[in-house]
Amino acid sequence: MLARADIADNAHLAVLGAVREAMALPTGARVVAAMSGGIDSTVTAALLAHAGYDVVGVTLQLYDHGAAVRQKGACCAGQDILDARAAADALAIPHYVLDYESRFQAAVMDDFADSYARGETPIPCVRCNQTVKFRDLLDVARDLGAAALATGHYARRVASDGGARLHRARDPARDQSYFLFATTPAQLDFLRFPLGGLEKAEVRRVAAGLGLGVADKPDSQDICFVPEGRYTTVIDRLRPHGALPGDIVHLDGRVLGRHEGVTRYTVGQRRGLKIAVGDPLFVVRIDADRRQVIVGPREALLAASLTLSETSWLGEDPTFARAALSAPRVLARVRSTREPVPAHLTIIGDDPAVVFEIPEEGVAPGQACVLYDADEPSRVLGGGFIKLTTGLREGLTPRC
Repeated sequence: MLARADIADNAHLAVLGAVREAMALPTGARVVAAMSGGIDSTVTAALLAHAGYDVVGVTLQLYDHGAAVRQKGACCAGQDILDARAAADALAIPHYVLDYESRFQAAVMDDFADSYARGETPIPCVRCNQTVKFRDLLDVARDLGAAALATGHYARRVASDGGARLHRARDPARDQSYFLFATTPAQLDFLRFPLGGLEKAEVRRVAAGLGLGVADKPDSQDICFVPEGRYTTVIDRLRPHGALPGDIVHLDGRVLGRHEGVTRYTVGQRRGLKIAVGDPLFVVRIDADRRQVIVGPREALLAASLTLSETSWLGEDPTFARAALSAPRVLARVRSTREPVPAHLTIIGDDPAVVFEIPEEGVAPGQACVLYDADEPSRVLGGGFIKLTTGLREGLTPRC
């Protein structure tokens, strides 16, 4: 086992203190550590073991198809499982590998392909957290007698009198709170994020100081099951009808060209349209039923509002709908790579909705809109999947 003194010898006592604070559990409590084989989950397990917790490592085998298991930045397959097992052996903790391929296929990969075939831009990481990780794996952790399930996500769980709250990570460049918006209050009570108060550089220093074999391993990419970043390879295999050709149509009705399938496009895209009309054109909408890719000028990408589906709420109000009735001011984040912007939560028709104070560009159905507290900007209030958007000239009537 890696010596407990290694932490002290490498000046990481402060890190251990931050981990214990994030765990809010007595020393010796059993904790299941989700170990994907990457540096973040491996360091999480190592820090928990060195902090004195009874750690059990669990790795999920989620997919295994050809090149994806060998690519750099993959997770939960092939070499990554071997890396997780080696780390558990070095830490002298129990380690289990669970075959979740069929669950992952149904809950994440099929949903990913279906969403693209509908003309949406999905977020498989959210689906994975919703299903195989924070539902199925959490049940496994309870069955193993654990007091908590710890993951390597960069987010912070903050205890309060009203229950646990979800906050952004200390390191804004690594913050993953956007992908955790669908976490329920009951799940958040059981979850722990030991790395949320650390910066990525600290995590790599800890890995190197402990001699972990993954210290120099590349970070996992967002879509772990996509070989070499070519998502159409997966979609074409699962939903080949998405590759049927159709028309590229201007907002004014002109047919400008042909495309090779709606799954090749997403809202906001400019490159790869293969049409030349002078002024730059962007994908502003996708009509999968008609197999049309609708394009227009950049200003057509501006959205005044959006409606949401599959909403989740972590605020004080008991439901998302009740919170929306009071039309509170919030900070809305429509892409993981963007900062939250001022908006108001409300109801449009029968749907919960978000109205932006300043229009947002390139809002894509299928992505998430995550809401943060305007008075406490690091706190996640909830969110939902973007259903419909409203352009500047369309008032508050959502468009398809």
